[in-house]
Amino acid sequence: MTNQQHEMLASMGIDVWIQRTPAAPINPLVKVTNLAELARSVAKCMRCELHEHRIQTVFGTGAADASWLIIGEAPGAEEDRCGEPFVGRAGQLLTAMLRSIGLAREQVFIANVLKCRPPNNRDPKEHEVAQCAEYLSEQVRLIQPRIILAVGRIAAQSLLKTATPIGKMRGQRYTYGEQQIPVVVTYHPAYLLRSPQEKRKSWQDLNFAKKLFEESCA
Repeated sequence: MTNQQHEMLASMGIDVWIQRTPAAPINPLVKVTNLAELARSVAKCMRCELHEHRIQTVFGTGAADASWLIIGEAPGAEEDRCGEPFVGRAGQLLTAMLRSIGLAREQVFIANVLKCRPPNNRDPKEHEVAQCAEYLSEQVRLIQPRIILAVGRIAAQSLLKTATPIGKMRGQRYTYGEQQIPVVVTYHPAYLLRSPQEKRKSWQDLNFAKKLFEESCA
């Protein structure tokens, strides 16, 4: 049954329950050689129902050879409109956080677990994360960062495939992929805006990440 048919029946007072099963990839990813090719694949993606609501995909932005990869959760309304991750007040705070450890935003690459905005900024669903996972792993492969900073609970849990609360993940060294890239977890800037008393903890996380990065370069 199509969405149009469902809406028609609903307008007549007929309640129809539709089970939406996780979508299989309908545009399998062809091996790409650079981020521009990958971004074009993402822009055409219809692997899950999120493509039905987006204005545009939010691939990511930054240096193609960045040593630091920052991974957040998913685009919000403003990101969906402009096509860039971490804009607005949360983006400004992220920029300030990076600057505090000597990094310009242009030096890092910033991406999200999901490339499309979930309706009403709800949490990503498991099958949506699964459908986007290949894009994220390709971004990591092409960028080859020396360290990954997972920003927020959902980004950290999705990236590391765990249900551990973010408070217990902080201060730990994790790794991602076959390359064993160091991963550090910290709070999302949007959360810090709501809970400024936690900024000191994020400062500690950033310095921990910087220490691991310097060790990896030694």
